[in-house]
Amino acid sequence: MRPTPAGACAAPVTDSGRPDPVTPSTGWGVVHLFCKAGPSVDSEAVVGAVKAATGDDHQVVSFAVLGHKADLGFLAIGPDLWRLRALQTALTQAGLVVADSYVSLTEVSEYTKGMPPELLSPRLYPQLPPEGMPAICFYPMSKRRNPGQNWFTLPYDDRQRLMYEHGTSGRAFKGRVLQLVTGSTGVDDWEWGVTLFAVRPDDLKEVVHTMRFDEASAIYADFGSFTTGLIAEIEVVLRQVGLS
Repeated sequence: MRPTPAGACAAPVTDSGRPDPVTPSTGWGVVHLFCKAGPSVDSEAVVGAVKAATGDDHQVVSFAVLGHKADLGFLAIGPDLWRLRALQTALTQAGLVVADSYVSLTEVSEYTKGMPPELLSPRLYPQLPPEGMPAICFYPMSKRRNPGQNWFTLPYDDRQRLMYEHGTSGRAFKGRVLQLVTGSTGVDDWEWGVTLFAVRPDDLKEVVHTMRFDEASAIYADFGSFTTGLIAEIEVVLRQVGLS
């Protein structure tokens, strides 16, 4: 092992040789990994990587990706960002190539003041994937700063009213769609990452279409690329994408 140069920062390590955990003060870290198969994928090593990353409040949702953007994807979530990074390392060592990724943190919105803790806890510490919702899509989004469309110059009360309207539209899909909104300001290119879990694929289409008519979305939101997949245990995903 090469010594750390004088003046360089080194992460403290535990007795096991692993770095000390790096955790948010509130909530969990989240990383989405969208992968393609390299020339020689070790499927057993991929399964081992997912299982090693799971436990102690760390969860990994695996899914087969539809379309050309990737072959399979992983939503990894948990308190220790080093452990999320270890999953990424293990997957690449197993022969997967990360074609795209997204980093974010679980959060509660500033517009949820006064909500009881039992309603806020699932946003900070979600249990995934939700049962009976095998369809998944992910997209990043930000609020606009255009002249006449600058979200951040609106008074708080106006923003709160618009977000309440937006939330009312989303709640109409309870039981059909579960939405996980994670914050990425300062940790990735957009301001939020949105992961939707749904009973059927057309539920994904309908909820996004419906909520885009809300003023908070229609006037003030920009959206990135969408990635859609089908959730299953990692062994099933590997088999369905031809890697096992």
